[in-house]
Amino acid sequence: MSENRVAAISIVVENTQCADKLNALLHDYGEYIIGRMGIPYRQKGISVLSVVMDAPTEAVNALTGKLGMLEGVSAKTLFSKY
Repeated sequence: MSENRVAAISIVVENTQCADKLNALLHDYGEYIIGRMGIPYRQKGISVLSVVMDAPTEAVNALTGKLGMLEGVSAKTLFSKY
């Protein structure tokens, strides 16, 4: 695997039925997660999460891809330059 980079994943959950699957994925990558914050937006019926990782690029991309495959979940990643 490549050198670790710091990354922030922004996640929008429009289908709260997938919360268990989403949390299971985050648990699988827990060794790389520095911190996470979730904000329920009850008026819109969605949740917004932010996950910060220090991980190999491949691990971050794998998690982002798996999150994006969940129905009603969108995920985008921002990498640090270092």
